[in-house]
Amino acid sequence: MTDPQPIRVLLADDQALIRVGLRGVFESEPEITVVGEAVDGAEAVRTVRAGGVDVVLMDLRMPGIDGIEATRQLTADSGASPGVAVLVLTTFETDQYVLDAVAAGARGYLGKDTDPEDLVHAIRMIARGKTLLSPRAMTALAARAAAPVPADPRAARALAALTDREREIAELVARGLTNEEIARQLVISPLTVKTHVNRAMVKLDARDRAALVVAVYAGRSPDVPPAQ
Repeated sequence: MTDPQPIRVLLADDQALIRVGLRGVFESEPEITVVGEAVDGAEAVRTVRAGGVDVVLMDLRMPGIDGIEATRQLTADSGASPGVAVLVLTTFETDQYVLDAVAAGARGYLGKDTDPEDLVHAIRMIARGKTLLSPRAMTALAARAAAPVPADPRAARALAALTDREREIAELVARGLTNEEIARQLVISPLTVKTHVNRAMVKLDARDRAALVVAVYAGRSPDVPPAQ
């Protein structure tokens, strides 16, 4: 039986000290191999398009093309970078940065104060197609989703296409509640919650829970209060 291929990681950060530290974190992890480094978003995009990268560990604030734009280019051009996932690693976990990163296609969002073992776990989860946001990032995203802002017309129409129950549950997801917490609040089973979440994601073209939160935020009319 052959051993599974290691997860190939590209480190995109303009600070050499950060890149050296991250290499040190992964050196003892046989499941993870650092295959390259990039000092800005443009170099990250070029390296990924050359092939051989599974996960990009992306800083946000870099010279030239920043991490948000690099993420957008990589996820928008799936033919040139198939299967590549972006995990943002940054010191900025404010609502606008989180929202922009998720909207750009980032699959994960962590702060640079994340413990090494949690970062390794995140790389594994992201490589398997999962979504992982730090508690602070999820709180920031949920807080932004609750803010009264003008709705995007297309997003509002998509949100209006949800059933009452799907919208109710989508709103609770936007507040940061888990399926189990929603089930307890609505007195239904977690499986029923999961079914409604999945249906809402399909209707809103949201690839994961973070994207679902963005869709709720973008489509909510300012005169419609969030679910309580």
